[in-house]
Amino acid sequence: MTVLENLQMGATLGDPAHYKSDLDRMFGMFPILEKRQAQRAGTLSGGEQQMLAICRALMSRPRLLMLDEPSLGLAPLIVKQIFKTIQDLNRENGTTILLVEQNAFHALKVAHRAYVLQNGEIRLQGSGQELLSNPEVRALYLEGGHHAA
Repeated sequence: MTVLENLQMGATLGDPAHYKSDLDRMFGMFPILEKRQAQRAGTLSGGEQQMLAICRALMSRPRLLMLDEPSLGLAPLIVKQIFKTIQDLNRENGTTILLVEQNAFHALKVAHRAYVLQNGEIRLQGSGQELLSNPEVRALYLEGGHHAA
């Protein structure tokens, strides 16, 4: 399917009256998708595919958006753009976002509430800012796994 067809599929559960404005909003978030709307989605770069996946989900105007590793394998500039979009969606639209992410630094920067899992169990929890400043989190997840001397 093309980029546009993917976005149309995402809109099938949404209100048709909002289709055009929602489409414009998606293209405003990620202008590259507007330029690529006739392109087959499978030929997009990894970052563009991730942008499209997020936009396709948003076309249905969800109250909860679940994202699994949205930064996986992406260039640092694209990662920054994805996380800015995640933060904007929550702040501006009130969309609740459940984010599963190994990029601890970016995830904790945008998180209101965060959980550190180890072997499937909750090891630490708190606000994103609390965990960012937690010495154990810093040593294990933010400084390459090396304890500061």
